Amino acid sequence: MIKKIPVSTLRPGMYVHDLNAGWLAHPFLFSSFKVHKQEEIERIVTAGIRELYIDTERGLDVADAPTREAVEARLTQELEAVMRQPPAKLARVEVSAELSRAQQIKRQAHSVVRSIMSDVRLGKAVELAQAETVVETITESVLRNNGALIGLMGIKNKDDYTFLHSVSVCALMVAFAQARGCDDETVRIAGLGALLHDTGKMLVPDAVLNKPGRYTEEEFAVMKKHPEDGWRLLKEIPDIDEIALDIVLHHHERLDGTGYPHGLAGDQIAPLTQMSAIVDVYDAITADRVYHQGVTAPEGLRKLWEWSNHHFQPELVQSFIRMVGIYPVGSLVRLESGRLAVVMQQHDSHLMTPQVKVVFSTRSNAYVPPEEVDLSLGVGHGGADRIIGHEDARKWRIDTTRYLQA
Repeated sequence: MIKKIPVSTLRPGMYVHDLNAGWLAHPFLFSSFKVHKQEEIERIVTAGIRELYIDTERGLDVADAPTREAVEARLTQELEAVMRQPPAKLARVEVSAELSRAQQIKRQAHSVVRSIMSDVRLGKAVELAQAETVVETITESVLRNNGALIGLMGIKNKDDYTFLHSVSVCALMVAFAQARGCDDETVRIAGLGALLHDTGKMLVPDAVLNKPGRYTEEEFAVMKKHPEDGWRLLKEIPDIDEIALDIVLHHHERLDGTGYPHGLAGDQIAPLTQMSAIVDVYDAITADRVYHQGVTAPEGLRKLWEWSNHHFQPELVQSFIRMVGIYPVGSLVRLESGRLAVVMQQHDSHLMTPQVKVVFSTRSNAYVPPEEVDLSLGVGHGGADRIIGHEDARKWRIDTTRYLQA
């Protein structure tokens, strides 16, 4: 049986099933292992891990600990309660009307970020104007409809992860800041900091940056230097905003003081920087990378909410979840009818019942002619179905991007 326990109850003889730290490039070779010594527990605590999952069939038990199923059920109920509150921003155009522009913006932004990062590797100064132009075009797209670009950014080539991650974090951060009611200048600064947040990774040796596996403690120490390296590079740029620099320097800080590089806690971390940490983690855990397969978007939101007990400000996480939606554009869902559908559009007042495109039948195990269904409509109005869960598009080999662009 898999159970969740606080690290304070972890003892030698227990079997760690999951360190529950998908956001952290932790210095452990495996996420599952038998605990033999107190020193191993101390390393887990030092890594900033507060809660984890144990396998009671492979090690000692904790009698009153909740099961993984109970934890997930509670988190799902809490998320659904969060989603009953409407988002702050309304879409100006339909997703379908923005998709082609969003696709072009994604390609252009990826190219510019790759160029900026290449310049950093060559020791050249960052062209701030290039970065600001990317932020401007992303902001315009997000203002028209944030679901289009964010939905497309969910699809990444793992070999280009570093560059696409920067673009994706920028798009999510811009949308997040807008949803929080930030003014235009604050949105611009937030987007710029997000776009450049991983600049310091260009000084990390390729053998470490692209290692297809867990880091050694020495490699982990090298990787943890990237926020300060990026800050040192960027602070030399004339007129760069201090808030953007703070995002670069402190996006790995955590609310409970377990982050890096400075171990800041609570209000020591600026609000926009706290927001950037949430965005960075969400995009990192939902993306395929060289050493792990990303989780689905709904699972990523559930993990964020779980981690908000210690690492993130719960109210900010709630706002982010409402902005993205528990069923983000481009995600695959299972309907009560047994059909699978791609989420095409969210309703501002009905976040639990989006507009979807039915594409597959699990009963016949076959594709079906695509059909648009508005789940917010009642029986007799085209909405006689409901979502009963999310699905991993990779499992069904369904290219959701194809339907978004159709």
